[in-house]
Order: sequence, then C-alpha cells, then structure tokens
Amino acid sequence: MDMLKSVLGGGDKNDLMSVVMGLIGGQKGGLSGLVSQFASKGLGDVIGSWVGTGENKAISTDQLQNALGSEKVEDIASKLGVDPNSALSQLSKILPQAVDKLTPNGKVPEGDILSQGMNLLGGLFGKK
Repeated sequence: MDMLKSVLGGGDKNDLMSVVMGLIGGQKGGLSGLVSQFASKGLGDVIGSWVGTGENKAISTDQLQNALGSEKVEDIASKLGVDPNSALSQLSKILPQAVDKLTPNGKVPEGDILSQGMNLLGGLFGKK
C-alpha cells in the first residue's frame, strides 16, 4: 500500500488508497485480473487506456458499478463510510490514476505487482 500512496499521494485519502489497493491486489490475478474483469464487462478500451501511455479515458459511475458489481460496491462504500454513489464517484477519479501509475511502460507487469513493489522497496532498503 505504501507504494501506491507514494505514487498517488497520501494524506486524507488513506481509506481510499486501501480500497484501491484491495481492488488491485485482492483481485484474482492482481492487476491483470482487474483488467480482465473490466474487459469482460465491455470496458477493455477504458481500462486499456489507463494501462497505455496515452490519455486515460474517463469511466462513469454506472460503468464502474457494472464492472465491480453491486456487492463489491456496497463493501467499498461501507469501508469508506459513505453511500455507494459517493464511493463510485471517488473511485471513478482515483482508479484510473492508480492503474496508470502502476503501468508506467504501458503494459501490465507480469506477476504480482504488489510483491514486485515490495521487493523493489526492500531492495532500496538493503533487504533481499
């Protein structure tokens, strides 16, 4: 989670960062699983723009609701202490940025992005 906080900035967004990390890291297949999930809901071009090096396409709250599912949205809203529409609104702004920042070369990294990030951070501090 620290890696994403450093990428997107911390502060008052800690709960939202946790939710975003849960969406990316808790997803079966990690980031590539999230990309597949969005693609299966007809949003491959949208999430593909976040991964790619060009401009990020916007996602509506309805599209995000469809991609994540009502149960997941309710869970996210509960964690954030807001209503589902507010949670979707916040996620529609930050999720594209998170995916974009985690794919700086325009490709989804192979393997587990969270483990790779932790390994990178460990390397910076002399741990293996």
